[in-house]
Amino acid sequence: MEDTVSRSCCRWSWRGTALVGLSLALLSAVGPGRAAGVSPATAPPHDIPADVVVRSFVKAEDGSLWLVLRVPLTSMRDVNFPVRGLGYVEIEEASELIEDQAKVWIADYVALFEESTRLPTPAVVAARISLPSDPSFAAYDRALAHVRAPPLAASTDLILEQAMLDVILRTPIESAESRFSIDPAWAHLGLRTTTVLRFITPTGAERVFQYTGNPGRVRLDPRWHQAFLRFVGLGFAHILDGIDHLLFLLCLVIPIRRFWPLVSVVTAFTAAHSITLGASVLGLAPNALWFPPLIEMLIAASIVFMALENIFGKTLRRRWVWAFGFGLVHGFGFSFLLRESLQFAGSHLYTSLLAFNVGVEFGQLFALLFMVPGLVLLFRKVMSPRIGAILLSALVAHTAWHWMTDRWGVLTAYDFQAPTYDAAFWALLLRWVLLGLIVGAAVWGLSAVYRHLSGRLGDLTEEGEGDGEEVRTRTRDQGDSEA
Repeated sequence: MEDTVSRSCCRWSWRGTALVGLSLALLSAVGPGRAAGVSPATAPPHDIPADVVVRSFVKAEDGSLWLVLRVPLTSMRDVNFPVRGLGYVEIEEASELIEDQAKVWIADYVALFEESTRLPTPAVVAARISLPSDPSFAAYDRALAHVRAPPLAASTDLILEQAMLDVILRTPIESAESRFSIDPAWAHLGLRTTTVLRFITPTGAERVFQYTGNPGRVRLDPRWHQAFLRFVGLGFAHILDGIDHLLFLLCLVIPIRRFWPLVSVVTAFTAAHSITLGASVLGLAPNALWFPPLIEMLIAASIVFMALENIFGKTLRRRWVWAFGFGLVHGFGFSFLLRESLQFAGSHLYTSLLAFNVGVEFGQLFALLFMVPGLVLLFRKVMSPRIGAILLSALVAHTAWHWMTDRWGVLTAYDFQAPTYDAAFWALLLRWVLLGLIVGAAVWGLSAVYRHLSGRLGDLTEEGEGDGEEVRTRTRDQGDSEA
């Protein structure tokens, strides 16, 4: 009995000692201070942050190009930042690490250019840890002074996941009047990295860029030909990336196998989307949140309609009218990308608008170079024109129908409200009236041109190589009417 009691007492004594030791350790961790000789804990390497926002300024002055940036401290991955207590950053110990990390994660991932000459890799001039509520990055001068200021007090309670890293980078230049470019590759800082870049011009004006991921080389003050070439490439790539635009173009040309009818339809589509593209960029389109989903749904509906027209339509007469009407819708779709990219145009707004439209037309012509010969080969070697048109149009209609229903679901999720009849409403209405007049003038002009050409070149809307019996019947009827 005594042995049992003795063993029990020893067991409880050992457990009590362990509990007391654990309690003392916890108290020392969360208490206001640390015991002498005890090192702070370190936060383990962390995963890639989901959403990262990089705020930055660029300005040329005093013989240097300056970059002032703010990024989340956790973007510096694989770093054991010292923490204490509930995860508060040890400001003094962490400040010894941040300059090296700023070089590795930020400075080494940006290329700067003066005219066409690449500048040396920027050096880290200063770096500090900041509170997320600090408002200094509202202006360049305030941000620069803030980073150069003394660091936060060591007793500041700042959670590691909320800490911000502010950095000043500098590289020498020849002249502040030069034209500069930047190629920032900071997408690795997060799974989705959004950068807000503000360029301060020599006159003191501020030009704002906002992009997601790595934008490539950004010319901060481009010349007109540089902006033109950039936006030609942007328009060309956009039409080839937009599968819905390509399918609509395919539906337009499936039943057309003569040159002039093809020209009439493509010209009408081009004229229409050029009008609404320019109108949207110049502010004539609604700014409501539901407008882009509406346009996307209408684009899908236009594909379905043209595919069904190919299947059940009896004539191609006035096909250019449908191409023009739906081209107005597609022009708004083109404008959504263009409006996001106009920040890279510098002061060349109209040049970039024209260049983007030129790029879209080049993209259309490039697509037609494959579509038209492919359709001709298909209808001559594989199946008859009528059966081929039905099969292709049915496949396109099936795909576009699913797009339309999905986009309709997105559109109906918005809360539509009656407009407020204020000055802004009437101003918008006047702009739409102006747009309607422009559209009407374009329709009248195209109609007059087509009537003139029809008298010289024959019917611009005939199918040409359609079903033989249909063409013969139409030709016989025309001959009888002429007689």
